Amino acid sequence: MIKSSRAALPEPGEGKRGEGGHIGYLLRQAAAGQHLRMERALADLGVTPPQFVVLTMLAAYPGHSNADLARLALLTPQTVSVIVANLKKASLVEARPHASHGRIVQLQLSAKGEDLLMQSKERVRELEARMLEGLSVVEEQTIRRWLARQAAGQD
Repeated sequence: MIKSSRAALPEPGEGKRGEGGHIGYLLRQAAAGQHLRMERALADLGVTPPQFVVLTMLAAYPGHSNADLARLALLTPQTVSVIVANLKKASLVEARPHASHGRIVQLQLSAKGEDLLMQSKERVRELEARMLEGLSVVEEQTIRRWLARQAAGQD
């Protein structure tokens, strides 16, 4: 029997994967954990986290192009094109010609898409509530403000 001389890798939250780790790594690790939790929470609905984001952005900003959706969803335009095509096939998204610009196609959720998004949002809200457990309102606001500043590039 050969024993490995390597030390065991730390679990999330331990060692350099914990409070002593680099802040950028901790953000990435937290995002990956949230992504995995969303995958599991939405799996039986047949919705992936990227699809959830695109549905959410379409509901919030109807009528925008795939390129706009890609910027909002933090995905590539190619990925959004594939997602939108699949959402159309599933009758979750409808494409309608622009009223005055015939070549422009506007996207919006179908009634079926709105229903699925509502179910998905309930599950994601539960995940987010668990994520924020134990934080005061002030702590949550501080974290939200800091994350928004970082996203906006405001140091």
